[in-house]
Amino acid sequence: MSEQPETAHTRVTAGLAAAPYVLLAVSAGLALLTEDLTAGQRGAVLVLSALAAAWTAWLVTLRPARTASARGAAVYIAGLVAFIAALGLLSPWFAGFYAFIGYLHAWQLLRGRWRIAGVAATAAAAVTGFFGGLPGPDPAVISSYVLVIAAIVVMVVLFSLFGDMINDQSVRRQRMVEQLAAANARLEEAMRENAGLQAQLLLQAREAGVNDERQRMAREIHDTLAQGLTGIITQIQAAVKAGDDRDAWHRHLDNAARLARESLAEARRSVHAMGPAELESARLPEALADVVRRWESVHGVPAAYTTTGTARPLHPEVEVTLLRVCQEALANVAKHARASRVGVTVSYMDDVVTLDVRDDGRGFVPGSGGGFGMTSMRQRVSALDGTLEIESEPGTGTAVSATVPAREPR
Repeated sequence: MSEQPETAHTRVTAGLAAAPYVLLAVSAGLALLTEDLTAGQRGAVLVLSALAAAWTAWLVTLRPARTASARGAAVYIAGLVAFIAALGLLSPWFAGFYAFIGYLHAWQLLRGRWRIAGVAATAAAAVTGFFGGLPGPDPAVISSYVLVIAAIVVMVVLFSLFGDMINDQSVRRQRMVEQLAAANARLEEAMRENAGLQAQLLLQAREAGVNDERQRMAREIHDTLAQGLTGIITQIQAAVKAGDDRDAWHRHLDNAARLARESLAEARRSVHAMGPAELESARLPEALADVVRRWESVHGVPAAYTTTGTARPLHPEVEVTLLRVCQEALANVAKHARASRVGVTVSYMDDVVTLDVRDDGRGFVPGSGGGFGMTSMRQRVSALDGTLEIESEPGTGTAVSATVPAREPR
């Protein structure tokens, strides 16, 4: 039986109210258990954590009216950022977990451009904690410090805007449902026998529409923003490691800037439910070849692309699915495989098309886990009545094979 919207909303609200204290406790526990801290530092962690919890409890949990005004919210966020910075300098666990509350409360409590200012201040405090303090005079370190802060701010702002957009859509759908309910009430006498069934169908249609839109946005965000931001962070880290090699440093930063532009363009396309840019002016084989070539240039791992069979136009949904599966598989190779060689093959057969992505990396045990990316690939392929197979063993590489019906354009 589906959960009532009011119950779900109540649980989400309760979870968000408890989040500051849970994340603070988790960060403090990890710091005390895993960090090599002196007795004084341990005491500082406990005292500052208690003060931070009291700060949030006094101004948000117990006295929410204090942060209802712009001035009260600004004072609270300023204090919260100070606690994040101080605790982050004691242990990076606070910058990794507790800093999330800064982004969340800055976006919830502040208004207008002050939202972005609050997010930026939180990001600066968190990154300072990760760096162990403010950056030194080295221009490369300063550039990396600023770029990491900018990347975090862009990511938080975009995700928050997407969340606001989905919430607005849900509100509009709720209003439509309420209007339909009012109209049905006027016709209740004539439709008495069908009233219960109609109300149930309306609720199911609303939930299905919201869930479908959320799943679509989640897949698109993962396939565009998440992968792009992962690549940006990888390139920035590589630039930091380049040290005095100015050519390598500039190359990695150029790659990061290009990935940022591409991710922003893909995010805009996703919001408007548009297809990937790679398929706008090219068919599937050319688009896949371009994806493989760009992935090879960014990650420096030899990647070969091959087409077998007679290539022919396919339905846009088929081409988008195979392109996204290829991008996700290559992203997983870059993040986890440590491969020295990658091969991508698309095979055109009479009634199906198969995409194979193979690497010679360290492999894994299938079924031992998998993030949203793996789920997204399976959802996309299953929606076309296709199959996704993953073969891997530790030390022997990984093979991802997606087979879908060869549907032709209408």
